[in-house]
Amino acid sequence: MSDFQTAAEALDRIKEEIGHAFIGQRELVNHALITLLAGGHLLVEGAPGLGKTLLVRCLAQSIGGDSRRVQFTPDLMPSDITGNVMLDTRTGQFNTRKGPVFTNLFIADEINRAPAKTQAALFEAMQEFQVSLDGESYALPEPFMVLATQNPLEHEGTYPLPDAQKDRFLMKVTVPYPGVEEEKEMVSRVLRGVSGAALQVGSVRTVLSTGDFAALRDQASSLEVDPAVLDYAVRICGATRSDPGIQAGAGPRGSLALVRCARALALLEGRGFVIPDDINALAVPVLAHRITISAESELEGIGERRIIEQILARTPAPRIGVLENR
Repeated sequence: MSDFQTAAEALDRIKEEIGHAFIGQRELVNHALITLLAGGHLLVEGAPGLGKTLLVRCLAQSIGGDSRRVQFTPDLMPSDITGNVMLDTRTGQFNTRKGPVFTNLFIADEINRAPAKTQAALFEAMQEFQVSLDGESYALPEPFMVLATQNPLEHEGTYPLPDAQKDRFLMKVTVPYPGVEEEKEMVSRVLRGVSGAALQVGSVRTVLSTGDFAALRDQASSLEVDPAVLDYAVRICGATRSDPGIQAGAGPRGSLALVRCARALALLEGRGFVIPDDINALAVPVLAHRITISAESELEGIGERRIIEQILARTPAPRIGVLENR
């Protein structure tokens, strides 16, 4: 058995453990794992009550890490996220209080409800993987990921994320309502007292340590990417800059994010190399939030997802039979 297959089996065990407490939403689970493997952050859009916080707690439990959640509000201050340095009047010394961002998985609930200054403090931590307090830098734990949520139904009292800040998220996904069978299972578990408002994650076992997961992340970052596949990813991203239905296309960070996520997906499937299907599978969640559609597209009801799908349809994929047959 190859190292890649062993890694895929470990990741499958993580997904299995998550499934003991978090029902359904397999695509969201995969995207969360891919984002964490790729060393990035995830923006999730969906109605309240779909289990996003439970997913993060389950994921943290499965890798032996911890998680913290902060409800973003209009009066939230940057220090409420990062912490601060305070004077102890009894001793006359300054004490450092680290904020909730010092965790493995940080949940920024309704991130667009906080003012820009607070959002900027979080984005600095996301970009640098460290926090500066009173001129001294403190590294964040490894692995570290932010899962930020937005409610697409309520916009009153919100501060929409600027495009430059949305670009800091590796992927953006939309969480649908659960299917009938999944919802019935959720209700049944609540009635049996094995799930519910308490977000019980006791049934989720620790599969790996945070150090082991960091090793998997390093393994994903070393996966082989054929030059033809790399060119394919860059061409898709570049096509967003010339499409008439797009006002502003994705920057080079989009190409980099696409390849990083494709590597993580390949490892998730037990492969030591990236194939064009990996790029296709992730192009929408990686690129859709990085583009701004034109007014004409908006009037015609053509959204970001459809435009990316159209670009994929007309961009020829490379043939890499040599890699696929390894």
